[in-house]
Amino acid sequence: MSEKVSGKGKKTVLWVISIIIMFSAYAYQKRTGPTHPYRGSYDVGGKTHKHKLIRSGNSYEDAAVTLQLGDYSPSLFYKRLKTKDDFTQVLMEKGKDNFSAYLPKQPAAGKLEYYVIIKTKDKQIRIPNNSEENIVIRFKDYVPTYILFPHILMMFLAILVGMRAALGALFAPDSMRSFVWFSFISMSIGGMVLGPIVQKYAFGEYWTGFPWGGDWTDNKMLIMWIAWVAAISVVGIKQKAKETLPRILVIIAAIVMTAVYVIPHSIHGSELDYSKVDAGIDPAKAIKTGK
Repeated sequence: MSEKVSGKGKKTVLWVISIIIMFSAYAYQKRTGPTHPYRGSYDVGGKTHKHKLIRSGNSYEDAAVTLQLGDYSPSLFYKRLKTKDDFTQVLMEKGKDNFSAYLPKQPAAGKLEYYVIIKTKDKQIRIPNNSEENIVIRFKDYVPTYILFPHILMMFLAILVGMRAALGALFAPDSMRSFVWFSFISMSIGGMVLGPIVQKYAFGEYWTGFPWGGDWTDNKMLIMWIAWVAAISVVGIKQKAKETLPRILVIIAAIVMTAVYVIPHSIHGSELDYSKVDAGIDPAKAIKTGK
């Protein structure tokens, strides 16, 4: 009886560790990458104010840039990324709880660079404070929730159960096999089927990774998927007399998965080439990847 309790306790601990890893991955992905808000703080009137400025927008609406501020008047400066355009200045308007101004909507994969200037009686504050740095926002087309939600859900189930499979390979190999297959199926549906559909809705192409492009998100998904294909090809569906090699490959696949989630999402993704747009090319045909 004590052995059964001990076994259940071990499996519970393995699940708890897997859940912690999954939420850690979620928190990390939410805080990193070129499309997540630009966070920081600035001091005005003896008070420290935190900011969270957007770096992702929708192609069908202007993007609101907001600051929580007192009685100081900030201005927004923006231009199209990688162009010789002059910066356009927009005075941010005071609302009930904040100041706001709008960046003009761009076609899918279009990017603007912008910064904010706050003038006080005795100083001028720039966000970002480095005069050589600007915030970059990328625009995307609408992705239906019924596509986006299951894509995200499947990817997080893949890492949750994938980590449980790896911990099983280390400490409880008898429970490893079903988790390996569940994780592989989840990432296949979420990453290799729904992922390209999300990409198609957002930027007009199903796949922009190898061998047709340099999109890091697609490429790291492909690498992770191949690692798990290698694992399941050896794991199989029945327990083997010697499980050493299957266990090693599952652990390696989990390490690759961890490395993939450490790389920020959307880095080196789709980008609109404004020089082609200015030459009269349809924006949908002027998107490049790997930049």
